[in-house]
Amino acid sequence: MVEHPAENERFHALLRSLRVWDCELPAIDPDPAHAPADPLPLFRQWLREAAEAGVPEPHTMTLATADADGDPNVRTLMLHDADERGWHFASHRGSRKGRELAARPRAALGFYWAGLGRQVRVRGRVTEAGPEESAADLHRRSTGALAAALVGHQSEVLASYAELERASEAAWARAQEDPAAPVPSWTLYVLRPDEVEFFQGDARRRHVRINYRREGGACAESAPWTRELLWP
Repeated sequence: MVEHPAENERFHALLRSLRVWDCELPAIDPDPAHAPADPLPLFRQWLREAAEAGVPEPHTMTLATADADGDPNVRTLMLHDADERGWHFASHRGSRKGRELAARPRAALGFYWAGLGRQVRVRGRVTEAGPEESAADLHRRSTGALAAALVGHQSEVLASYAELERASEAAWARAQEDPAAPVPSWTLYVLRPDEVEFFQGDARRRHVRINYRREGGACAESAPWTRELLWP
């Protein structure tokens, strides 16, 4: 690989010039004992506050999975729900993430709301919802989402963009004609957490990290949560 010192220096200078959290950040109670006993209410509160603060697409998140060999992958996708069962997202069963979850049914989620200096990390076991619930999840979404699902072939090699354009046009037409068109590969996944961390940034780097940890892991569904404060 040919080195380009001047270009490298310009890039390093750009990185050094960038700043985070130049705005005033909210303060939170750093005592874990004052946090809710369960992480779900606090997560819902933080997502609502991010939306109210005008954070773009606060329901988007990163999903980290690993394949059968343990090699990791990460991508950004949309949260579909968060309830007592866990955090919900969806994809094709045959996509890369679907194949990886079939091989290793554990994953991690990451939310970042820059305008508030907040992060939430969620980790746990992933299960598939049934076909009826998966179909209902898809058909609650937009025509565009249904059309994209009908196109299918997610993560497969695409020979040319023209091929995608032809498939997309046909899928749009079908989605408009039949809003209940079935997509058998569409799967709703539920991540049941055994650990959830709430991170509140601080301009002086005295970040507050409140961690929820389920004693016995996600398999111990009735086990209470342990709340603890982590060093930044």
